[in-house]
Amino acid sequence: MTLIERALLLSWFTIAYNLVEGAVSVYFGVSDDSMALAGFGADSFIEVFSAALVLWRFRAEAGVGAGLAVERERRATLGIGILFVLLAGGAAAGALAQLRAGGRPETTVPGLVIAAASLSFMFYLWRAKREVAKGLDSCTVLKDADCSLACIKLSVVLLAGSLLFMAAPALWWSDAAAALVLAVLIAREGVLIIRAARKPEFAGGCGCA
Repeated sequence: MTLIERALLLSWFTIAYNLVEGAVSVYFGVSDDSMALAGFGADSFIEVFSAALVLWRFRAEAGVGAGLAVERERRATLGIGILFVLLAGGAAAGALAQLRAGGRPETTVPGLVIAAASLSFMFYLWRAKREVAKGLDSCTVLKDADCSLACIKLSVVLLAGSLLFMAAPALWWSDAAAALVLAVLIAREGVLIIRAARKPEFAGGCGCA
């Protein structure tokens, strides 16, 4: 299996997994009135779009041995940068809504199970995508891996916040505050990705070789 074929396979797996995870999360989030779980489902769909950009970037080159097309690399990287900003905006909006309402982290058994399962799958995808990015020297794949990592961090915050609330209810605000900090960092990363992709000297490399 070539590196491009592996990039495509990882993208298809990411799309399939996150479509199921997103649908299940939104369903249980609505059923249990859990904003956190529904928001988690929305994050899953951001991952779907990120993986779809990688799929668009490489599908035309699979099996033909063509070199990396810088312009397609630029557009896909730019798109992922925009998705970072959207992800940060969604995370910040959810955190601010929770802080304004003074509400506790919405802990549900389905939410805890989904978050725990997601962490294991997403960690594997993050590591695998970074390896492929290094082999292809592809900025697109590297930033898709970073998008997976951002979702992992948000998942950890939500999971830890729920568990922390169960142990110390007075700290109900901690996961929302942490999510706000992460949202700022994710937005900053998104802006940097967009700026890099728009530079005339953009060459498409990941800089991780």
